[in-house]
Amino acid sequence: MDLYERKKLLEKNSNYYLTFLNEFDLRKELENWCRQDLINWLKWNDPNGVYDDEESINELGNIMSFDEGVEIIINQITC
Repeated sequence: MDLYERKKLLEKNSNYYLTFLNEFDLRKELENWCRQDLINWLKWNDPNGVYDDEESINELGNIMSFDEGVEIIINQITC
């Protein structure tokens, strides 16, 4: 993807920013996020996923930890 295409995606939605980072920089960026930021990004990136606490408790019996959220984001971006 060239610079112009990246710029257009970022103009469309700033959430695309993470998708342009390598794994090291992505981990560093996510260190500054709170758990709710992770949930919001995951819901944006995977609207059919189960990330909200209430929904997660009802469907899975537990809630996602901060560290689990980081790993899910990294897997979604790098795979």
